[in-house]
Amino acid sequence: MTSRPEAGAAGQDRETADRRRLESLRADIEAHNRRYYVEDAPSVSDAEYDRLMAELQAIEHDHPDWVTPDSPTQRVGATPLDHFATVRHAVRMLSLSNAFEAEDVVAFDERVAAILIDAGLLGEAGRGAVPADGAAPDGSGPLAAADEAAPHRGPPNPGVAYAAEYKFDGLAVSLRYEKGRLVQAATRGDGAQGEDITANIRTLRSVPLRLRGDAPAVLEVRGEVLMTRADFARLNEAQTARGDKPFVNPRNAAAGSLRQLDPRVTATRPLRFYAYGWGQILDAAGAELRPRATHSGMLEWLAGFGFAVSPGRMLCHGASALLRFYETVGASRANLPYEIDGVVYKVDDLRAQDVLGFVARAPRFAIAHKFPAQEETTRLLGIDVQVGRTGALTPVARLQPVFVGGVTVTNATLHNEDEIHRKDVRIGDTVVVRRAGDVIPEVVGPVLALRPAGAPVFDLLAACPVCPECGSAVERPEGEAVTRCTGGLFCPAQRKQTLWHAASRKALDIDGLGDKLIEQLVDNGKVRTLADLYALADPSGGGELELSTYPRMGAKSARNLVEAINQRRHPPLSRLLYALGIRHVGETTARDVARHFGSIDAIMHASEDALLQVPDVGPVVAASIRRFFAEAHNREVIDALRAVGVEPRADEAPAGEKPLAGKTLVLTGTLPSLSRDEATRLILAAGGKVSGSVSRKTAWVVAGDEAGSKLAKAAELGVAVIDEAGLKALLGA
Repeated sequence: MTSRPEAGAAGQDRETADRRRLESLRADIEAHNRRYYVEDAPSVSDAEYDRLMAELQAIEHDHPDWVTPDSPTQRVGATPLDHFATVRHAVRMLSLSNAFEAEDVVAFDERVAAILIDAGLLGEAGRGAVPADGAAPDGSGPLAAADEAAPHRGPPNPGVAYAAEYKFDGLAVSLRYEKGRLVQAATRGDGAQGEDITANIRTLRSVPLRLRGDAPAVLEVRGEVLMTRADFARLNEAQTARGDKPFVNPRNAAAGSLRQLDPRVTATRPLRFYAYGWGQILDAAGAELRPRATHSGMLEWLAGFGFAVSPGRMLCHGASALLRFYETVGASRANLPYEIDGVVYKVDDLRAQDVLGFVARAPRFAIAHKFPAQEETTRLLGIDVQVGRTGALTPVARLQPVFVGGVTVTNATLHNEDEIHRKDVRIGDTVVVRRAGDVIPEVVGPVLALRPAGAPVFDLLAACPVCPECGSAVERPEGEAVTRCTGGLFCPAQRKQTLWHAASRKALDIDGLGDKLIEQLVDNGKVRTLADLYALADPSGGGELELSTYPRMGAKSARNLVEAINQRRHPPLSRLLYALGIRHVGETTARDVARHFGSIDAIMHASEDALLQVPDVGPVVAASIRRFFAEAHNREVIDALRAVGVEPRADEAPAGEKPLAGKTLVLTGTLPSLSRDEATRLILAAGGKVSGSVSRKTAWVVAGDEAGSKLAKAAELGVAVIDEAGLKALLGA
């Protein structure tokens, strides 16, 4: 009777051995991934790597409860997604200001130095910037992983110390680790929130699923996902061999691969991640951490966890060293394994970064120095006119195809009529074409020596006296550079944009009606006007069944959308007025006009003089409203809405007891718990107004994290500054 215990003990021993082997295999495979994808130093053959992976898969097959999200086997891709969820960044992902000329870099350095001198972080003569991490005194040496605490040897170096790096041409993402494990990945989006691409990021072998060493409780790593030139070439060879369309360039291939709804597709794409920054870093108690004193030190710290960082980093002191770095990198750019479109300069000292702060959506302590756009010459065959989503008429050059910077260009923007005349571009000219910022093709100007005789001067209004899409009148208001179609909701070119605007949260707030669905409805001819949208939701019209057939909808989503549309058949007048998309009529103006007139008919028939009686409505706004309703087809939109049962209700009259009645507030930065829209609605509901700029009429500036120049303006004018708690106190919340 002793055999069963012996068998049980043997089974336990085998299970323990399997568990140890599993952990060993995972560690070995991740180390091989790091050496191959991060360090570019493969340590085993492909055959040996495949053998190790097969052994790990066999153990996990026998013990499915041992499979964890950070196992190397989980990089193959998960179940396809229905859509990307939205992720709000704990710390905003900022963009960078650009420099294109040497003078821009010199001016940037002078601004930084002046602020740091005032703050006592830099000597008057530019001295006091201590070199870090082993850089040569003139900034010409490579960045080494030296001890930041090591004493400085030799005389102090002149100038501000900058960390100079490559500007990768890829897709910016943020990776969030909790207790050393990858839990979330997101795109940059608008800086405040992006798309959840966690399932796709997990397929990248250069992204650690579990960090090496002693990781903090929370670590957000910011960086770029890209594709090397060699990997891109191999991918396109495979695409061509399958009969699929090849990708245009590595950046587009990387971005498209990362935004696949099926992670298994992403897993087949050769993507790599390079870290260049960080977001939130917290210890176990939730306190913010700053593990190193410099930017360059922070990158070395991130590299210690297993991340690839830019190999072309260098510490530079002063503008002259920055410009030498720029020239050196530019000369070797074509030989790099990946594409870059410039270099980035960041003040290295993190205390100095704190002092310099931010302006709008960019930091004052960093700047991107872009390489010159690539240029070629070709012939201008004609000038077409395109109607944009806001009604802007844009002249577009039709070109003899030319290969510029890795892309065949057949069309290029001419911006507007003034630009055409300023550059003196004419049909038939031989023109210089460049990809501005290596992305957007534009016409630089003509080669006058090759101009054909009798080439005509282009006249936009003569070429398009009416909108080429809808035949509505076009106009160019005095003092503006853009000629626009007045068709508004009637114009097909503006249809998708106007419908999206009408359904947005500040307008009719139709939940579930996103831009993708609007695009499908318009492209399929189901919706041309806002009234068509309400007609689609008519219970007797079969719209719910129609909607359920669209991708990623289904019966429940279609039913919810129909309910959401029907709930907006009697919106407040101000919301309907704002939804119409009248130029210069924002949310606040729409509310003021609605409260003043009380009905849509009164507004439609109001003269400019009558409109000027509305507080804060000036001649420009009054003329814009009058022009809009003077167009017969815009009045027909209102008639069509009424025909499908849409009738706005009068807005609530402002109450004298409202706490912010007559007060103007300005919002800046990111509030802890309120979005910008939520804070605006609360202020408006309390009788206040929200302005985009600080003036002497401003009662309070409400400031959150990363507040910009509005704080300085408030201090200059003596305007009170409060935080979110202060705002809630004003609201009585």
